Amino acid sequence: MTVKVGIIGCGGIANGKHLPALSQIKEVEFVAFCDIIVERAQKAKEEYGKVNSEIFEDYNEMLESIDLDMVHVLTPNDTHAVISIAAMEANNHVMCEKPMAKTSKEARQMIEVSKQTGKKLTIGYQNRFRTDAQYLHEICQEGELGEIYTAKAHAIRRRAVPTWGVFLDEEAQGGGPLIDIGTHALDLTLWMMGNYKPKYVVGNTYHKLAETKNAANAWGPWDPKEFTVEDSAFGFIVMENGATIFLEASWALNSLDVKEAKTTLMGTKGGADMNDGLTINGEDHGLLYDKEIQLETGGVDFYDGEGDDPELLEAQSWIKAVTNGTEVVVKPEEALVVTEILEAIYKASATGEPVYLYERGAR
Repeated sequence: MTVKVGIIGCGGIANGKHLPALSQIKEVEFVAFCDIIVERAQKAKEEYGKVNSEIFEDYNEMLESIDLDMVHVLTPNDTHAVISIAAMEANNHVMCEKPMAKTSKEARQMIEVSKQTGKKLTIGYQNRFRTDAQYLHEICQEGELGEIYTAKAHAIRRRAVPTWGVFLDEEAQGGGPLIDIGTHALDLTLWMMGNYKPKYVVGNTYHKLAETKNAANAWGPWDPKEFTVEDSAFGFIVMENGATIFLEASWALNSLDVKEAKTTLMGTKGGADMNDGLTINGEDHGLLYDKEIQLETGGVDFYDGEGDDPELLEAQSWIKAVTNGTEVVVKPEEALVVTEILEAIYKASATGEPVYLYERGAR
């Protein structure tokens, strides 16, 4: 079965993740490429498309004139919802890059349209497909850690501020490291806990190092005048069942404790962390133990021996969900909760008050 794919947004995430992954799947046919910078769409076609693949500057024109099966929405955060909704209403399944949307209201609208149209919707949280994440999720589901009642979600960079595109533009992105990389760490943590019922949130965002001129940075100095988002953010989430999560995210922070898209879990039977590989800890016959999981041996094979590249595994899983009519791994309802929590942290920082996500008894 051939799956006709349209790409909307042919920038960094398209070329760094989606296009290379999808191009390895034999069922995929790239039918159309769209970007407001037409040259980027042309370049993507030359590298991944066919002679008859079409190029568009306007996604509405693409959706109206091309017969597709699915669309990948790979644009700035403020356009995720409007494009995803238009694509589903045009009878396409949608893979939308993370975060799901700039606001929770937009994310809920996306879910409503998915249900109304019957089209599948998923969000690009590829870190779930890492070997360590798959293993850890498996043992969490089996109850090896018991009740996971506290956790930490880590997304800390010392100096790695993305200086290209619109990453520093609050209006286009909705925020900085919290919504950009904190979203991955929070998604992993909630998924491991199997808990999507937040009660209230407190937190702060900071704009401290953003004012630094000629700063040391992985991608060269940033322009302080363009740096309109936070450089770091920290949140504390209390779930309805009393479980707690500490979320930390930074692009620039004076810390040597650097870790990104990782989680630390603490349960009644044991704990786990991804800080230096994957380690499970617990107590056995009155003695404590630390168990290091040898991920590089290939001893755990979750995807029929198809490799351990999370971007490819994400794409394969997505294509299978569409062609076989099965559930997507990243459910939009789960991604909505991530967006709700991130939005609440930004609001808590702005108001200096706790933000309650749901009224008591509302669920």
